Amino acid sequence: MSDLDPDADPESVARTIALRLLEHAPRTRAELASAMARRGVPAEAAETVLQRFADAGLIDDAAFAQAWVDSRHSGRGLARRALAAELRRKGIDDEVAADALASVSADDETVAAQALVSRKLRTMRDLPRDVATRRLVGMLGRKGFGSGLAYRVVAEALSDEAIAVSRS
Repeated sequence: MSDLDPDADPESVARTIALRLLEHAPRTRAELASAMARRGVPAEAAETVLQRFADAGLIDDAAFAQAWVDSRHSGRGLARRALAAELRRKGIDDEVAADALASVSADDETVAAQALVSRKLRTMRDLPRDVATRRLVGMLGRKGFGSGLAYRVVAEALSDEAIAVSRS
C-alpha cells in the first residue's frame, strides 16, 4: 500500500477508497477495483470489500449499465455501438452490457439520429449540401451510428430542408 499508512488495515483502506468514490457518483466494480489497485490495496482485501459492497447493494454493475445507457442515449443521443464502447471502458461485462443495450431499439436509434441532425442542421443552413452532408454524417459516426443509418437520416433531413426552403 504505497501511499497509504503502512500500519493501516488493508480492508479499511479499501472501504475508505470505495466510499469516497461512491460518494460522488455510482461506480462499477472494475472502477473501484482499479482505484484500490492504484493505491496499493492487496487484491484479496479489495475483493473482500467489493463483495461486501455488492452484497449490500452499493455496487450493482447491471443497474449501473442500465442507468448509463438510459442517460447517455437520451441525453447525448449516443448509439448502441458508442454506448457499448463506453460500458466496456468502464469495465462492464459484455453480457451485462448487452442486456442494458437491449433497451435501445433500432427505432430509438433512428429517432435519436434524426433529433441530432435536426438540431445541428439549424446551424448549417448556409453551407453547400455536400459539406453539410459530410459534417452531419461525421457527427453521427462519432456518436456511434452506422454509416447506412447516418446517410439515410441526413439525406431525409436535407431533402425536407430543401422542401421547406423552396416553400418559403
